[in-house]
Amino acid sequence: MKNMQPWTSLLARIFLSAIFIKSGIGKIFSGASTQQYMESSGVPGWLLIPTIIVLLIGGLSVLMGYKARYGALVLVGFLIPATLIFHNVFIEPAQEVAFMKNLGLMGGLLMVTAFGPGRISFDEKSTYSN
Repeated sequence: MKNMQPWTSLLARIFLSAIFIKSGIGKIFSGASTQQYMESSGVPGWLLIPTIIVLLIGGLSVLMGYKARYGALVLVGFLIPATLIFHNVFIEPAQEVAFMKNLGLMGGLLMVTAFGPGRISFDEKSTYSN
């Protein structure tokens, strides 16, 4: 099972980062509606650009395993307020599911923070090549 660990870590980072990268790209192509949604929830619309940057850079950091611990922490820092602001109406089942999904994402990101990206990563490339 130990032989699978580097590949499992890589696969986990791919799955974990996909939602952030897709979300960042989606916000680029639906900027006006995303900005309107943000403003309707009391979030200033000008935060759209920093949001896109955080999603893409954090997601790519985790995906590539480059400064992955920092990228994961940045994404957790983003998810906490985003979850509390946008997914706080538990009467709506979809909001409760989104809230719980974000908790799961935070758990995965905290695992990357605690244990690193694994051997198949830019952060650990010297370890993997030995």
